[in-house]
Amino acid sequence: MFRIAIVIISLLVGAGAVRADDRIGVVASFSILGDFVRNVGGDRVAVTTLVGPTGDVHIYTPSPRDAKRVADARLVVVNGLGLEGWLPRLVQSSGGKATIVTATKGVKTRKLGSEADPHGWQSVTNAKVYVSNIRDALVAADPAGAAAYRANADAYLDKLDALDREVRDAAAKIPAAARKVISSHDAFGYFADSYDIAFIAPQGVSTESEVSARDVARIITQIRTSKIPAVFLENISDPRLIQRIAAETGARIGGTLYSDSLTAENGDAPTYIDMVRHNIRTLTSALAN
Repeated sequence: MFRIAIVIISLLVGAGAVRADDRIGVVASFSILGDFVRNVGGDRVAVTTLVGPTGDVHIYTPSPRDAKRVADARLVVVNGLGLEGWLPRLVQSSGGKATIVTATKGVKTRKLGSEADPHGWQSVTNAKVYVSNIRDALVAADPAGAAAYRANADAYLDKLDALDREVRDAAAKIPAAARKVISSHDAFGYFADSYDIAFIAPQGVSTESEVSARDVARIITQIRTSKIPAVFLENISDPRLIQRIAAETGARIGGTLYSDSLTAENGDAPTYIDMVRHNIRTLTSALAN
């Protein structure tokens, strides 16, 4: 039995298995990026996520432990476009020499006034750009694993192609007059552009934004005049604002959408693909009837 175990271990090492101590240390700024890195990196990477499941990346406060994680990393994968305003200080204070990988490089950026909309992952087409950037960064950091990273990325990109078709087919079943959504903060602009569903939010692109009484009154008026049937909660936002809007307009709460964060393994959206599927199913269930 002992000899068999030795043979199996030797075969695994010869086939390119990576010991835990030899894996590439990668820090991802938040849970969605962490999922992308795991899908591309496979067993060659050790992924740490700073803002974990159900966390709000907009208002996160880093800890000393986070500085240690960044200091020890080979790569730090960030979204960019102003999403992680706290991150430059963290990187500087860590004293580490990790390569910073901006996952949104090459994404066609939406603008809301003077602000860039950082929520590029809400379009599956953009998610493919994220994955390609992560693949290229891993190949550069670990050339010995290039074939594995490319194969993993190709397999995952195929899944994203299938997901994109799934979302388009589902969105097409929503009547044109019903394609209006009220959500907490302006996180779904790329989704709206890709799948022709209008999103209206009292908050701006960041959950730090203050909501004015004028903004709330405007949305209440729009719901009434446009006969918008449902409003939606978000997993990272205080539900009271949307609950108030629903109470004042008579619109029903159509469910919870996942915007900036995945859930734990036992939740509705433990992966990016699960998140997108949950969101489109929640929308079609409320709007397509």
